[in-house]
Amino acid sequence: MTLRSLLALLSLVVLGLLAWELRWVLLVLFGAVVLAVALDVPVSWLRRVVRLNRPLALLVVLLLLVSLGWQLGQLLLPELLEQLNELSQLIPDVVTRLSQLVGGIAGLNNLERQLAPLATLDRLQPLGAQILGFAGGAASGTVLLLLMGLLALLLALDPRSHQRVVLAITPAHYRPLAQELMHECRQALGGWLAGMTISAVLVFLLTWAGLAALKVPLALLSGLICGLLTFIPTIGPTVATLLPVAVALLISPALAVQVIVLRLVLQNGEAFLLTPLLLSRTVNMLPTVALMAQLSLGALLGLPGVLLALPLVVVLQVLSQRVLVEQIMDRWT
Repeated sequence: MTLRSLLALLSLVVLGLLAWELRWVLLVLFGAVVLAVALDVPVSWLRRVVRLNRPLALLVVLLLLVSLGWQLGQLLLPELLEQLNELSQLIPDVVTRLSQLVGGIAGLNNLERQLAPLATLDRLQPLGAQILGFAGGAASGTVLLLLMGLLALLLALDPRSHQRVVLAITPAHYRPLAQELMHECRQALGGWLAGMTISAVLVFLLTWAGLAALKVPLALLSGLICGLLTFIPTIGPTVATLLPVAVALLISPALAVQVIVLRLVLQNGEAFLLTPLLLSRTVNMLPTVALMAQLSLGALLGLPGVLLALPLVVVLQVLSQRVLVEQIMDRWT
């Protein structure tokens, strides 16, 4: 190994260690980029239609989003809060029903007797420390979300200046390629966000309507969870199905089977028809790649890693195709 190769390898190791130490900063930065692209999609469309300058178009989009959120909140929030309260009351019934269906679980029957010795002061002190730690983590997460939102607004307000900064630190020979990569990554990420948003809204509405037609309790809450978890393919829809199925079991096993059939139809229709149609011109993501990315980033970074795994895969696919395949592998002789 030559001295140059050794220095390059050491540089990569140092950069890897530095990236790991700054992983939460990089996660916030990438999340801000994703939010900025999500804002840039309607801003760019509005500028093409009305020909506004970017700050004014961004302000209009933000006002429309706040207004739409306020209207939806007034329309859906009272019923949603009522269903959340109903869910808290149904949880013991769901556990009882499940234990009856499996023939009774001794651990569940003796749960209260097992927990009674733990209700002492010396046992509750570690629990209190854990609760305080959870509260501190929630506060830290809120601060990170606020920073992410602020960075996203700054990026969406003047993306060209930030692109020029990236180009300035790129070697002159690679600047045209870097500019093309940023444009293609933005197009792919914007197309993925738009397609997944439309897909999530349709899943929410169809699930809500289907559960309401079957007269399943908590139809709105279940539909909302199913719609939100559409952004986490493979894992999300499966987890989202658990709530309506568990609630339907309180009424009858036949109703639970109907809910499972409804969710299977909607989930397969979204996965094999709607999503490929919406994303056919932007990104072609293999389910295995998506699942491995979610599992890997989830193990490394927890829930934020799972949420940002798919946008990261979208960007990495563009970079891999243009850099690894076209610039390295195709020229390897």
